Amino acid sequence: MSLQLRSDAAYSLLVPTSMGIRLTPVDAQPFHCSTMFQMQVTSAETNVASIASYLGLPVKVLTAFVKDSPIARMIKDNLASRHIAYEGPEIEQGGPWGYRHQFNLADSGYGTRGPRVQNDRAGEVGRLLDVKYFDLDRIFGKEGVQVVHLSGLVGALSPESSRFCLELARAAKKYGTKISFDLNYRASFWKNREQELAEIFAEIASITDILIGNEEDFQLCLNIKGPEAGGKDITNQIDNFKEMVTRVKAAYPNAYAFANTLRQVISTNSHLWGAIANVNNTWHVVEPREITVLDRIGGGDGFVGGFLYSILRGWEPEKWIQFAWATGALATTHLTDYAQPIDEDQVWSIWKGNARVKR
Repeated sequence: MSLQLRSDAAYSLLVPTSMGIRLTPVDAQPFHCSTMFQMQVTSAETNVASIASYLGLPVKVLTAFVKDSPIARMIKDNLASRHIAYEGPEIEQGGPWGYRHQFNLADSGYGTRGPRVQNDRAGEVGRLLDVKYFDLDRIFGKEGVQVVHLSGLVGALSPESSRFCLELARAAKKYGTKISFDLNYRASFWKNREQELAEIFAEIASITDILIGNEEDFQLCLNIKGPEAGGKDITNQIDNFKEMVTRVKAAYPNAYAFANTLRQVISTNSHLWGAIANVNNTWHVVEPREITVLDRIGGGDGFVGGFLYSILRGWEPEKWIQFAWATGALATTHLTDYAQPIDEDQVWSIWKGNARVKR
């Protein structure tokens, strides 16, 4: 048994997302006492997609834009620079108090000062994502997609976006596209919608081929018992995480691969970084190793992007988690939320611990 990907697909990877802007103080300063900020385009799902797009695979984003917005233009230009195709409706702003792209206010932290992030999502245009704006028969049938990656962030944004993700999963299943689902639980998104979202997430997970999450995600999205307490040392908890994934596998047997990152924070700029995966009933483990962190935001997305890229390249499963560990580590060395690998060799050098100059 293996993951059989469509060979006639125009796109290797498809991601639905709500795009926005991140503002970060320069020089790792706290947000509240800064006067200079770096502004960048961001979304968790395009963070994932960037691994494949920078390494040469065809990638497409489904999203929504505010018509005539300079931020929307900035987003489109950024996606083009990342070699990512995009499709989505142009929504009228509706006046100064109408729709806009979200803002992410992010202090990266430094040393003993931890990061602080506030999401400003009032009027977010991505909440309008709806199947009515997209021809799913064309996208999945005529054009073709090898893997669609769904995120619980988009899946829980609004009732419209929740149904949109569910319909994408159903269409993917119909046309033989493999489904990746990163649960990405956010308590504020689930408030007063717990039963509705639990049912939608359970249906998506039931037809998913690649299921990704951490202990909180599996517990709060899918009602799976989490790992037993194992102390502060994350390495000593690996067997407990395996037991949790085994429970997830029993509840969602359609999935071929399960993945879970492991992170222990020593300081803002030093983490122990590891991962476990179960692929076709075989365990693959990267025990936590120390990495130096410039900015942690996007590290988990980088891991998922590397995992999916490895699958799309048809590598042996042992390499999936190794490459994913390295692309996650690479993402934490970038000021952007997304890793920008120059080639596969750069990623494998990170895995091997080779930081020597390449001339």
